[in-house]
Amino acid sequence: MEIFFGAFTSDWEQRRAALLHEMSSGVRRASAEEELRKRLKRMGQIGAAGGGGSTGASNHSAGSKGQKLAQAQVKPASASRPMQTRLAAVAKGSQPAVVKMASYGGGARVGAMLNYVSRSGELKVENENGKILEGREDLARVRGDWDHLFQNRAESRDIGSFSVDIAAAGFSSDEALHERVRSTLTSGFADRRYAYAIEKNDDGSLTVEGLVVLRSGQGERLTGDAKAAGIIQSRYDASAAASEAEAKFSFRGYGNGVEFGASRLRGLVDQHPDVRNNRGQSIADEKVAGDLVQKDWRGELHSRKSRDVMHVIMSARAGTDVAAFESAVRDFLAHQFAGHRYVFAMHDPASDPKEAGEGGKRPHVHAHAIIAMKSDAGDRIETTPAVFREWRSVMAEKARGHGIKMEMTDRREFASPPAFTRTQVRPVSREGRTEHVGTSEPGQARYDAKRSGRRTLATSDGSRQYAIKVQEAWQKIALASGDRQTVAYATQHHNVLETELSTVQAETIATVIHADFRSTFRANLVTLQQTVLEGEKLREMLRVDFEAYEKKVETALFKLERSVGPEDRAGFDEVASLARDFVNQKRELVDLYEQRKEAVAEQSGEEPHNEPRDPANDEWDAAIAKHGEAVVEAGNEVMIEIEHNREGLDRVEAGELPSKSKEAFQAGLNHAMERAAQLAVEGNSYIREVAEQDPDIQRAIDQAENQPGRPDETKGNAPSSIDSAAEQQHDLRAEEEDRQPVDNDAREAHELASTVESTNRLQDRLSKDREAAQLRGETTRTDPAQQHVPRLEELEREKMEQRERDRDDRDR
Repeated sequence: MEIFFGAFTSDWEQRRAALLHEMSSGVRRASAEEELRKRLKRMGQIGAAGGGGSTGASNHSAGSKGQKLAQAQVKPASASRPMQTRLAAVAKGSQPAVVKMASYGGGARVGAMLNYVSRSGELKVENENGKILEGREDLARVRGDWDHLFQNRAESRDIGSFSVDIAAAGFSSDEALHERVRSTLTSGFADRRYAYAIEKNDDGSLTVEGLVVLRSGQGERLTGDAKAAGIIQSRYDASAAASEAEAKFSFRGYGNGVEFGASRLRGLVDQHPDVRNNRGQSIADEKVAGDLVQKDWRGELHSRKSRDVMHVIMSARAGTDVAAFESAVRDFLAHQFAGHRYVFAMHDPASDPKEAGEGGKRPHVHAHAIIAMKSDAGDRIETTPAVFREWRSVMAEKARGHGIKMEMTDRREFASPPAFTRTQVRPVSREGRTEHVGTSEPGQARYDAKRSGRRTLATSDGSRQYAIKVQEAWQKIALASGDRQTVAYATQHHNVLETELSTVQAETIATVIHADFRSTFRANLVTLQQTVLEGEKLREMLRVDFEAYEKKVETALFKLERSVGPEDRAGFDEVASLARDFVNQKRELVDLYEQRKEAVAEQSGEEPHNEPRDPANDEWDAAIAKHGEAVVEAGNEVMIEIEHNREGLDRVEAGELPSKSKEAFQAGLNHAMERAAQLAVEGNSYIREVAEQDPDIQRAIDQAENQPGRPDETKGNAPSSIDSAAEQQHDLRAEEEDRQPVDNDAREAHELASTVESTNRLQDRLSKDREAAQLRGETTRTDPAQQHVPRLEELEREKMEQRERDRDDRDR
C-alpha cells in the first residue's frame, strides 16, 4: 500500500506516517548508516513539499543534499515581520512568545531529565516522530537510542569535601587554635581556596571538616578521592608543620560547579557555628557562603560540563487553549530541530499530577522538551542570542497558525530587566509561583529587578540605537491607531523609553568620565591645588584681582567635580569645602585691606584711591546715563530671559538636556521676544539699540510694528516716547540741581553715591542670577551685562568724554 505524504497537513504527521509505513512493511535496516541515509532522504522530500527544516542547527554541512534543500527553503516568516506590526499586536492583547533555555546536561543525566519532564512516567511523552512514550520502560529505552549522539565527556571535579584528624591540644585561645588548623591545611592544600569548621573531641584531638577547590593556582587538579588524599598526605608529611602536630587527610566526595559548592558550604554553615575560609575570615551565614563561592571561588574552578542534551521550556499565558498550544509546540519543535532527537511533554494545571506545593499545577500552560544537541547528521545546535530570538519568532508564527495571538518580543522594546539564571538564585518556596533568593548580592539584585518589573535599558550602543527605533515605532502606533486602549499602551511605553534613554545617556557620560577617573582626577586635583595656592602670593590684592582669583578656584572645582567617581564623592566634598574656606579667608583679608586703606586716607586727609572697577559696571552706568535707569532695567530683564532660553536650546541641541525640554525653552524664548518687541514699540531705546546687533530681536520688532490692525499712530509713538523720557530725565536733573547747592564736592559725592548704588544693584542682580543658575544645575551661565560689551564701548567712551568736559568746567 502506498502512502501519499501530501495528504497530511503538518510535517510531524508526514514523518509519523512514514515511520508507521516502514514498520508495517517489515523492512529491516542493515546498519545505522542505512538508517541515516533513509531518514535524510525523507527529510529532503518533506522539505521540498514545504515541510520543516533546521534553521536552529549550525551552518556546517548537513551531510545530504535533501537536508541542505530543506534548510535553504525554510525561513521563518516572523523574521521579516515589521517591528511596528509586532508591537501593535502586543498593544492589542497578543501575548509574548516565551522559549527558555532551562539547562544543559550530559548523557548520564538524560534519564533524570526525562523522569522530571514525564513526572516519573505519569505524563505522556512524545518524540520527534510523533510516537507516544508511556511508562518508565519506554523512557529508559530513549537513553540507549540516543547514546551514539553523546560525547560522554566526564564533568570536571571542581570542589572536594574533606576531613582532617589533628592530634593537637592545649591551645591558649581560639585564635591560636585556628592558626594551627590553617597552617595544617595550607601545608597540605598549598594555594588552594578552602573553608573549614572545627570539632573538638573528648581526647583533645581535633576533627576538621570542610570544602576545598580541587584546582590549584598552577593548574594542578586533584581528583577528590583516596588517591588525591594520599598525595595531600605525603605533601603534609614532608612539610615543617608535620613536626608540630600529626594530621591525617581524607576526602568524602566531590562535585561540579558553583551550584554544588554553594549548596555544600551552606550546609556546613548550618551544621557549625564557626566556619572560616583560608584567610581566617568568618563565614557567618548562608549569604556570605554564597558570595564566597560565587565571587572568590568561581574563577579558580575552571569548571567544565558535557553538553549532550538541552532542556527547553515553551510557555503561554494562563487560559490559553491547551490543545492549540500543544499543536503549536509540536510544529515548532519539528520546524526548528528537524534532524535532532527530542521528546516533549505538556504540563497544564488540569493534568499535572504534581501538587502545587511541590512545584506542580502551575496556572500557565507550558511544555518541556529534552533535545539532543547533536543531530544524526553530526550537526550541533547553536545557542546564541540571535538563535534564541529566532526560536521565539518561529514559536510565535506557529502559535498564530493555531489561532493563538502571540508575537516575538524583545525586552529592549519594553525596557524590561534581564532574566536571572538558575545559578544566580536558588528556590526557597515552590507554592504557586516559585520564590527564590539570590546566591550572591548581584544575583539578588537581578532577581529583585526582574520580579518587581523595574525599568532597565541596556547601555550598549547597539541597544540604544535599537531602543530609539522602538521609541519611534511606539509613537507611530499611538498616532495611527484609533483604539483608545492601544494609544494609551503605546504612549506609556514611548514615554518609558524616552525617560530611560535620557537616564542611560546621563549614566554613560558619567561612566566615561569615571573610566578616565585616575588620570583626569589627578590632573584636575593638581590644577586645583596650584590655583588655591596662588592666593598665598597675593597678600594685598585688589577687589578685582580677588574676584578673578575666586572664579579660577570655582572653575578648577567644577572640573575636578566632573572627574570624581561616585565612591569618591565624599572626598571631593571635603576638598571643595577646604578650598572654599581658604577663598573666604582671602575675602576677609581683602575687606580688611580696603578698610585699612580707607582709615589711612582719612587720617592723612587724602581721598582714598579707588580700585579699578569692573568694566561691566561702567558699561551699566553708561547705558543708564544714555537711556535712563528704568529703561535699561526693563530691557536688561528681557535680555536675561532671552539669553537664558537661547542657552537652554543650545544645551538641548548639544544633548546636555532631554529633548522634551526643547518646547519649553522655545516657548519661553518666543514669549521673551514678544516682550522685547513690545518694549521697543512702547519706546524703549535700549532694546532698539540691542536690536541693531541682534537680527532676531529686530525681526520681532518689525513684526510687532507691522502687525495687522495696529493703529498707524502707534508707529510714530516711539520717538515721542523717547523725547518724553528724555524730557522727564532733564526735568528731574534740573529739579535736583535747584534743590541742591552747586558745589563741586557735593556733586562729586552725589555722583560717587550713584555709582556705588548702581554697582551694588548690578552685583545683587548678578548674584541672584548665579544662585538661580546653580539651583537649576547650570554651570556655564554667562553675565548678561557682559554679552553686550562691543555695543557699550561707545557709550562708555561718551561717558568718559562728558566727565572730562565737566572736570574742565569746574577747573575754570
